[in-house]
Amino acid sequence: MDILVCYDVNTEEREGRRRLRHVANACKSYGQRVQKSIFECRVNEMQYQAFCAKLSKIIDKNTDSLRLYRLRSPREDHIDVFGIDSYVDFDEPLIV
Repeated sequence: MDILVCYDVNTEEREGRRRLRHVANACKSYGQRVQKSIFECRVNEMQYQAFCAKLSKIIDKNTDSLRLYRLRSPREDHIDVFGIDSYVDFDEPLIV
């Protein structure tokens, strides 16, 4: 399944900046950054549950916000992009 991960971490204090880095690194493990605090990820149900648990342990539920949206398939039929589109389809051949 394709999911959209959006987060807003309070970075007024050092601990918040640490959490922000940890959330971003966790998201990079599952998908790709499409905007500063937004990732598109492709996971199965088991990975989704593990990912949610991992992110829930990182954020401060009193000051941070985390949202995960399940995207309808195929994602291309449900997303309109205006401006720069940095999405890479990992199902297609990747030329380096």
